Amino acid sequence: MKTLIKKITVIALTTGIAASAWAGNITVKGSDTLVILAQKWAESYMGKHPEVKIQVTGGGTGVGFAALQNQTTDLCDASRKAKAAEIANCMKVFGGKRPTEYKVALDGLSIYVNAENPVKELTVAQVGDMFSGKIKNWKEVGGADMPVTLYSRENSSGTYDFFKEHVLEGKDFAANAQTMPGTAAILQAIGKDKTGIGYGGAGYGAGAKHLAMKKDESSPAIEPSEETVVNGTYPIWRYLYVYVNPALDKGEIAAYLNWIRSDDGQKVVKDVGYFPLPAKLRQ
Repeated sequence: MKTLIKKITVIALTTGIAASAWAGNITVKGSDTLVILAQKWAESYMGKHPEVKIQVTGGGTGVGFAALQNQTTDLCDASRKAKAAEIANCMKVFGGKRPTEYKVALDGLSIYVNAENPVKELTVAQVGDMFSGKIKNWKEVGGADMPVTLYSRENSSGTYDFFKEHVLEGKDFAANAQTMPGTAAILQAIGKDKTGIGYGGAGYGAGAKHLAMKKDESSPAIEPSEETVVNGTYPIWRYLYVYVNPALDKGEIAAYLNWIRSDDGQKVVKDVGYFPLPAKLRQ
């Protein structure tokens, strides 16, 4: 029976029919930052609701919005807010209605380096100068005399967009930044490269260490934690989102979204390594 359900879901996706057209299926696509959390949500929910089948895939926030617009996914996971063009494209096929936005978790976007790198903290500006190519050697920020090797995300990534806006302040990434398919790939590369630096969600971290971040030279160095992200003192924090066609925001899909934002769903957020929404934002 499980094999049959999987085959039906694949058929729905490859023929351009939203999987919600098949009773009891929910499809989720988008942010690679969210994909591990989304998979854990799905596993936990299906364990309590075996009649529901949830399929989760990544690909990046931009890919998720394209699928939402094309109606080949029910839910779009996003590590940034929807862009104006994405909203407009969805509205064209949603009968003039905007996709419904749900905040589902908080994240302290982390800056990762090799575990043997002696640098423990940087300012946001220093990280921006590294990724724009202005700072090229670790000795310029108090580290060893070795080149800075940049590991970045592909431009379909919401994390890439968020980082470019909030850390690079709109500047272009250095031409020598190596594009990686996901945060896990960035960490794997940095784990083998003493000169490496990358960025990604707080829910990742195996194989590398994160740096404490300073808003500016005169500010204290802050670790990404639930307290510092919720109170906004960690300087690179963000919401993580789920977007849905409002016409589908009912029945099992609405129940699933409500569960994600419930105490049980938010416990999964914490277990994975992200930070739960404050109670006032779960309504």
